Amino acid sequence: MIFGKLWRALTAQMNKVANLFWQADPIAQMQYEYDLAVDQLKGGREGLEQYRTLVERVGRQAANNQAHVSNLEAKIKSYLQTGDRETASRFAIELQKAKKELEENNKQLKLHEESYNNNVLKVKHASGKLAQIRDKISKYDAELKMSRAEAELAKLSQDFNFDVTTDFGQIEQVIQDKISLNHAKVRVASDLSSEGVADIKAEQQMEKVMADQALRDFEIQMGLVAPETAKVQEAQKELGPAQSSKEVQKQS
Repeated sequence: MIFGKLWRALTAQMNKVANLFWQADPIAQMQYEYDLAVDQLKGGREGLEQYRTLVERVGRQAANNQAHVSNLEAKIKSYLQTGDRETASRFAIELQKAKKELEENNKQLKLHEESYNNNVLKVKHASGKLAQIRDKISKYDAELKMSRAEAELAKLSQDFNFDVTTDFGQIEQVIQDKISLNHAKVRVASDLSSEGVADIKAEQQMEKVMADQALRDFEIQMGLVAPETAKVQEAQKELGPAQSSKEVQKQS
């Protein structure tokens, strides 16, 4: 009784280990079972070939018996035609034995042929089943790999959720802050580069006004223009073309 309990406990543990292997890689287990079945089928085919050899031997015996019977029948007819009934009777007894042996061999041949054909049918059926199993293994292997890939993709899409609460979201925020800082540096550099531009432009405008004034003074000193004309030209430049044309119309 104790040994029975120990054996059942050991069997349960072995079954547990076997289930772990089955669950770890079921495709490999299916392939292993398929390979075992193929090996068994090969052994069955070899046995079938040996059995066919026996059938062929019995068939040859039956054929030899049939030839012997035919030969005896021919001899009996020949001796009867010559009137030698004594010799014909001896061959008649031998003919009875040959026919009985022929009948027995034909029965054995029929049984062996039926058994062989049944085994051939079983082997063909098993081969077809193995082909189906092979296709199923390929199908399940592909489906299992695809389901694993889909599961990994689903997990990956969840891991790559760029929420601010996730690590990726925080990393993205840091990258965006660095980009903003770089843009700010460029803007500050651009703003600093424009310092003093207004002073430079004002200085250039003042130099232009002084140059125009010096030119008018030179023209007055040389008598090229009258002081009044110079004032009118200066007023036109200050007021602009439209305003100066209105003033001319009023004076006219």
